[in-house]
Amino acid sequence: MDTPRFFIEQIPESGALVDLPEEAARHAVQSLRMQPGAALLLCDGRGQLAEALITETSKRRCTVRVGIIHLIDPPTRRVVMAVSPLKQTARFEWFLEKATELGVQAIVPVLCSRTEKARLRTDRLRAILISAMIQSQQAWLPELHEPVSLAAFVSNCPSDQKLIAHCEEAAEKKYLHQLNNHERACMLIGPEGDFTPAEIELALTHGFMPVSLGDNRLRTETAALSAAVWLMFRH
Repeated sequence: MDTPRFFIEQIPESGALVDLPEEAARHAVQSLRMQPGAALLLCDGRGQLAEALITETSKRRCTVRVGIIHLIDPPTRRVVMAVSPLKQTARFEWFLEKATELGVQAIVPVLCSRTEKARLRTDRLRAILISAMIQSQQAWLPELHEPVSLAAFVSNCPSDQKLIAHCEEAAEKKYLHQLNNHERACMLIGPEGDFTPAEIELALTHGFMPVSLGDNRLRTETAALSAAVWLMFRH
């Protein structure tokens, strides 16, 4: 059985005592029934993974002593997914969970003309990312940016390879498997109803390349996940 992992905002130095966050403590003590002396791992989402032993427990408290701290290198491939929020929040949250499991490094909610939901509960979304990071046994938490307008995003995107998937048929597009591999890539995915022609033109003038994700018309979250898989695992 794998050693249980728990997220903690700040890992103290080796030898220090620290209390797990209340929700994590309840999970360790009440769900996993862990006792003093049990081993676990602490992760801060910034590449630190610490071995630890439980020293004391109560109904809502779990104190651990930090042991050896391992430094995990960040992934060499940096994929940024810039995706319009969805009216049905659960679908956007599903994408965030799966993108984290895949190892996507950054997620940017992009506000477009046809975006129907502009306000997001970033605390809830971050909790989803943390849960997915722990479940997939990773040490790096994706960066979750604040929502930003499409114009602001395309004018400041620093990626080496900038891509946009849209449904307009007039433009010539390449399939993802036809593209050269880049370690820093960004994919722009629009809302239900797609980008407007003016938004597509704006992205193209800022160096974004139009790409096709296949012949089928995909939902926003499906298109985003499909693109994330291609970008993360292409050779």
